Amino acid sequence: MFTGIIESLGEILEISEEGTNRTFTLTSPVATELKIDQSLSHNGVCLTVTGVEGNRYQVTAVEETLKKTNLGLLKPGDQVNLERCMPANGRFDGHIVQGHVDQTGTCVYVEEREGSWLYDFEYDSSQGNLTVEKGSICINGVSLTVFNSEEKRFRVTIIPYTYAFTNFNRLAEGDTVNLEFDILGKYIKRIIGSYNL
Repeated sequence: MFTGIIESLGEILEISEEGTNRTFTLTSPVATELKIDQSLSHNGVCLTVTGVEGNRYQVTAVEETLKKTNLGLLKPGDQVNLERCMPANGRFDGHIVQGHVDQTGTCVYVEEREGSWLYDFEYDSSQGNLTVEKGSICINGVSLTVFNSEEKRFRVTIIPYTYAFTNFNRLAEGDTVNLEFDILGKYIKRIIGSYNL
């Protein structure tokens, strides 16, 4: 489980194909603290560490993950948002993030607002996902608050700290992002949908 509070950025060094899977070699300041078989969120996608050597490590994404996320679009030199799994003895700063991306979305608008940034995103609502005003959303692994919630579109505001320390500072109109919708909202929608009202 994760919180959506990004710890570090990782840079893609190499990508290799193994059948339908892709193995990513990355470098990051947190690499020396990683262990093989540890869960690590990459742009909001939970992947297992399969190798560690100095400040480099490896993870593998299977075909299903590549189809449902933006990881298949990554190339060497790209940066990803990283978060290690949540310790059980700390404060819960973001919201419940599983690292299981529901779908991708598209950045459709970016505006700088004298110290903060507005981003609008569109997504395919026919997949059954939704946002609510002042609810939580996870975008590329970053826990954020939704406003201007519409059926297929929503907006978030990025503060200077988040802009500086995540890959939001590289995000532009037309870019594809990973979206994980709030797990509590998904359960409530499922329960209500099971009743014949």
